[in-house]
Amino acid sequence: MTTFPFAQRTYSRSKGQQDTFGDFTCLHCGRLVQAHELLSGVRNRNHCPHCLSSRHLDLFTAGDRLAACKGSMQPVALTLKHDSGELMLVHTCDECGKLSINRIAADDDNDLILRVFAASQRFDPGTRAELAHAGITPLDACQRELVERRLWGKG
Repeated sequence: MTTFPFAQRTYSRSKGQQDTFGDFTCLHCGRLVQAHELLSGVRNRNHCPHCLSSRHLDLFTAGDRLAACKGSMQPVALTLKHDSGELMLVHTCDECGKLSINRIAADDDNDLILRVFAASQRFDPGTRAELAHAGITPLDACQRELVERRLWGKG
């Protein structure tokens, strides 16, 4: 697949601050993703708002872009950020199995987020144990009202 220069992600450091990354083409669905903060509501766009897939770029900390894997990461569950209670997506890498937690962006497809939540209710005990070992507590069925309230302001 050919990408055009305006659709390629650029990685540049400026004055020691976290980077803001450019628009990119989704590795999973092939759609152009606009990364501007005014559209997404987040400073560092890290997943596609159309399919919620991501790419394994970070190794140690968010934004470091040091991962050698570069595999496609699929959304598998929802969790809450420990300090703020913010609703977060849990991604797993198709290539190496790395788990990561990512902020939900303002332009993400809420119906798709709810489908990820529903699918996570069918996890086998092994998957739940793997998430727990990584320090991730996926939301369970009794928290559906909380998820809907965070996505649509219901309740």
